[in-house]
Amino acid sequence: MQLLLGSGSLSEILNKMFMNNLRGLYIVTPDWDDTEQLIKVTEQALQGGANIVQYRHKTASVVLRREQAQALQALCRQYQKPFIINDHLDLCLELDADGLHVGGMDISVAEARAQIGPDKILGASCYGDLELARTAVSSGASYVAFGGFYPSRIKKYAVTTAPTIVADAGRECQLPKVVIGGMTLENCQILVQHGAEMVAVISSVYMAAEPKVAAQQFATLFS
Repeated sequence: MQLLLGSGSLSEILNKMFMNNLRGLYIVTPDWDDTEQLIKVTEQALQGGANIVQYRHKTASVVLRREQAQALQALCRQYQKPFIINDHLDLCLELDADGLHVGGMDISVAEARAQIGPDKILGASCYGDLELARTAVSSGASYVAFGGFYPSRIKKYAVTTAPTIVADAGRECQLPKVVIGGMTLENCQILVQHGAEMVAVISSVYMAAEPKVAAQQFATLFS
C-alpha cells in the first residue's frame, strides 16, 4: 500500500487508518522471554490474518520489555497493523506506539487519553461490567473489552461474564467491542454473532501447532 505523507506524519496517517479498522483477530502476547520465538510466532499470526497486536508481558524486566516491544513494533509496521502496549504508558509514549490498553487496576481511561493524546488507540478492560464500559466510552476509549467468558490457560479469573453483555453494550455504544478470555475458534462464534468486532486470543494462536493456520481460521470469522 502506498501512503501519501503530505497531510501528516506516517504515524498520524497509520493511526487514522487503524482507527477505522478495529475489527478481526486481536492477538495478545504470552509471557515469553524468548524474543526470537515471540517474533517468529507473531509474524506467523500476522501472515495468517491477525489484525491487531497487543504486547503484554507481566513478568518482563524493563530491559526485556523494551527490547520485545521495539521488535514487535517494527514487525507491526512491516505488516501495517496496529501495535498496542498493555498497561505501560511510559513505554507507549517512549516508542510512540499506536495505542495503549488499560485495565481496572491501571490508570484511568481519562488519564490515559490525556497522556497519549487524541489520535492514539485506547482500549479499556470492562470485564463484565456495563457501567465500566459507559465510563470508558465517555472518557475517550477507542474500544471496550469484555471478559473473561470461558476458562483460560493463561489468566486465572472467575468466569462470570455473560455472552449477552456484547449485545447489551452494542445497544448503548458505537465503539468496537473486544471479547477475551479462553477464546477458541468454536466458543467465540456466539460472541461474534452477538456483535463482537474483535476476538482477543493468546493461547489459541501462540500455543497452536500451526499459528498461521490458527490465525487464518479466526480471521475467516470476520471475512
